[in-house]
Amino acid sequence: MPARPRVLVISGSTRAGSTNSAFAASAVAWPPDGVDVVAYDGLRRLPHFDPDADGDRVPAEVARLRAALEHADAVVFCTPEYAGTLPGALKNLLEWTVGATVLTGKPVAWVKVAADARRGDGAHENLATVLGYVQARIVDAACAHVPIGRDHIGDDGSVDDPALRAAIADAVSAVLA
Repeated sequence: MPARPRVLVISGSTRAGSTNSAFAASAVAWPPDGVDVVAYDGLRRLPHFDPDADGDRVPAEVARLRAALEHADAVVFCTPEYAGTLPGALKNLLEWTVGATVLTGKPVAWVKVAADARRGDGAHENLATVLGYVQARIVDAACAHVPIGRDHIGDDGSVDDPALRAAIADAVSAVLA
């Protein structure tokens, strides 16, 4: 029997109560049928990118990130936009992938959770640039807008609205299509 596909979800936010992180938590809690979904939770623990440290013996959290990316069949990014671009912590994460080939050819997409569909375009344009540089395979049809308000987040940090949960599962499964 073939293994179930695995999707890695990465939130670009370090904020407590983030709607982007709620997307990730919800994707893990209510995955699409037949799909394993895992969320990368080490964004805060990643050291600042240092090209001199990017060799055979990378820092432990970088090795953990790269292993998670390597074992994923696809990756979904969910990130806020700060000052018209990617948050620094997510850019740092992406910089740690440049020296490795863990995203080369891998299907990737991003989801915008901002209530206002006009917000976040700068971050996604920059994300597309970086993902193109590392030769990830951007699945444009899977890039989606799933608006999540803070009032949709339950005490457990995930989305408590069943319709939004279904939209999250649909967005995650789309990257595998």
